[in-house]
Amino acid sequence: MSVHVERQERLAAALAERGLDALLVSDLTNVRYLTGYVGSNAMALVGPEVRMLLTDGRYATSARAQADGVEVVIGRRDLVADAARSMAELGSAPRVGVEEDSLTLARHGRLEEAAGAVRMVATAGLVEDLRAIKDARELAAIREAAAIADRALLAVLAEPILGRSEADLSFALQAALRREGAEGPSFPIIVAAGANGALPHAVPGEDPIPSDTLVVVDLGAVFRGYCSDMTRTVVVGAPPAALRRAYEVCRAAQEAAIGAVRAGVAAAEVDAAARGPIVEAGFGDAFAHGVGHGVGLDVHERPGVRRESTEALASGMVITVEPGIYLEGLGGVRIEDLVVVTDEGAEVLSTAPKDLTDEERTTA
Repeated sequence: MSVHVERQERLAAALAERGLDALLVSDLTNVRYLTGYVGSNAMALVGPEVRMLLTDGRYATSARAQADGVEVVIGRRDLVADAARSMAELGSAPRVGVEEDSLTLARHGRLEEAAGAVRMVATAGLVEDLRAIKDARELAAIREAAAIADRALLAVLAEPILGRSEADLSFALQAALRREGAEGPSFPIIVAAGANGALPHAVPGEDPIPSDTLVVVDLGAVFRGYCSDMTRTVVVGAPPAALRRAYEVCRAAQEAAIGAVRAGVAAAEVDAAARGPIVEAGFGDAFAHGVGHGVGLDVHERPGVRRESTEALASGMVITVEPGIYLEGLGGVRIEDLVVVTDEGAEVLSTAPKDLTDEERTTA
């Protein structure tokens, strides 16, 4: 049994438990996970008695070559009428789940009108629940994506960065990812120097990187469709004592959170392990985001690792551990590793050094 057919079987079993005849999969990442098909226009209909991929004529050749374990149906570009007809053919008044997080209200309304007696049921997380636990093949791809990001960062930081623009450094990192074997970056690369480091999602600008500060570098690679995510904060010159103190606290918080990772542990407990030292050091208001998130085919997926999370970690999940301290007007620190959850603890995939040194990263 192929990996995609096995995934379809597990989804079909979950649907049967809920009394659903099928799930209409509209999220393209979920379509890829279930069928192997990579394209920008597709739906999948999966259930105990149906395995179908719907796309349009532009993708006929690629869909037939890529799709595994499903009948490929070539329809009109909009796909709504074809999906409605396929659902109606499941039987008398079938119950079909739809993905409420990806199916727009407009598309749902047209499907409902066209599908007649089909009873559509809003669902959430059915495929995402399967995706959260990675198999050996997925883990191998994620490990290589993490290794590519490590190599790319070290290659770029081997050259001086003082005086270069954030945008230039971001572009150099993207090129290095490609040279190291990535399909591309897993998200827009962040390079945030000086005061910009206090912006968790800063956009690289054209100002030169100054001396005597910290530079937050957040990057990830895509390899065989799977993502990595890693952040390092590097020093240029001699940063102010407040930034050095923030770095020490953030590093300790990250180590505590990694130490808390283990199958069966509540995700909220991992967040608490990082948040505690930061709050105790007086930086609680400067850490405004969760400590991590799942990574896989998407760079942000289940599970969420934050205070309000109700999920427990399970063996085979891949998450980030990334506490941050952001001091407005001065700078910021974020340290992020990608880890695999195991029964014994965390397998850390990110290997780039985290020591803050006094090395002056100057221009030639």
